[in-house]
Amino acid sequence: MLWFDAEANFKRFASQDSIRYYLDRTVECGFNHIVVDVRPISGTVLYESDMLEPLTVVGPDTVRRDWDYLQCFLDEARKRELKVTVSTMIFPAGFTTFRQGAAYSDPELAGRTCVEYTPEGRKDIKDDPTKVAAFLNPVLPENQEYVLRFAHELLTKYKFDGYALDYCRFPDAESDFSPASREAFETYLGHGIDRFPEDIFTYDANGARVAGPYYKQWWEFRSGVIRDFIARIRATVDELQPGVKLEYWAASWLHAIYTQGQNWASPRSRFHEAYLDDWATPTYNRTGFADLLDVFITGTYLEKVWGMDDPESIEYGLARSLKDVDGDCAVYGSLYAQNHVDQFEDAVYLCLSRTDGVMVFDIIQVIENDLWDDIKRGIDRAEKEQKTQK
Repeated sequence: MLWFDAEANFKRFASQDSIRYYLDRTVECGFNHIVVDVRPISGTVLYESDMLEPLTVVGPDTVRRDWDYLQCFLDEARKRELKVTVSTMIFPAGFTTFRQGAAYSDPELAGRTCVEYTPEGRKDIKDDPTKVAAFLNPVLPENQEYVLRFAHELLTKYKFDGYALDYCRFPDAESDFSPASREAFETYLGHGIDRFPEDIFTYDANGARVAGPYYKQWWEFRSGVIRDFIARIRATVDELQPGVKLEYWAASWLHAIYTQGQNWASPRSRFHEAYLDDWATPTYNRTGFADLLDVFITGTYLEKVWGMDDPESIEYGLARSLKDVDGDCAVYGSLYAQNHVDQFEDAVYLCLSRTDGVMVFDIIQVIENDLWDDIKRGIDRAEKEQKTQK
């Protein structure tokens, strides 16, 4: 799979000829599947939507298309026998750096972005330019319905092969601490709490978190919110296009993303037991959502390629992902293209030989680092080995 990021390629794919040219390069390189990002951080879109505004501005750049970006990719991909996964960012709704996007322009979203709890106090994530995006609060039912509406629209208007959930999570440990999240957490506990957010955690003089009495339950609650929402997306896909594979990208370092509600493991995984003295409850495994997916795309965006015993290697990350998913869905290794320019053939080969596929992020990095031949050699090497084994 080769990923076509909406923002990074915003100007490059301003013409249909450019799309055709790079799809030809994609096929020549050996890929049989692409990912087309149509709802980036801005919360505006690159498809014909009745509910969301079109993406016409990214930073200083403006592009206005009088043609359907997604349909062009779908039509041209079919001509080349390429499968297409459509990707949308789920809860982001604006660039905090530029104050651009749906969270800043759509009155419907007023008051629905995350409330941060920082060492300096609480503030709306929309007003924090250090954050990657203005996230909608995943806890709010109206935000979940909002996402389900655009997922429904995509699945109704277009025919494609996969639907990838990107940023289907909380932003980080600082969000969300709104009254709505407190109420939902108290419902989850079955009783009220005296001090919020202090009963979750406080900050020391250095800005580090200090656990409160409900620290561990808080992380399980948030992961449960994400699992339950993915179940709703799963039901929507199965109802509208049951042949579409539900896919999810997340970082491979599972133990470190609990603050985002991202337990991509199988519910049978016991990885959390190593963290019972730190952040995990004994029942944290119940929030695992690999069983709801068709494909988990594990983000092995790591420093090294080889090293089965090295947590900073792709080889280690792939092995850990396979262990924690435990066969509940297919696993694809994914690569951040510019990380391993000198070893990219090995990285591609490793993903294809150890997992069910490879995803390369992103085409702009492939272009800028001229990785086409390296990728082809890696694909050819893996395919040759697989034929020999048969």
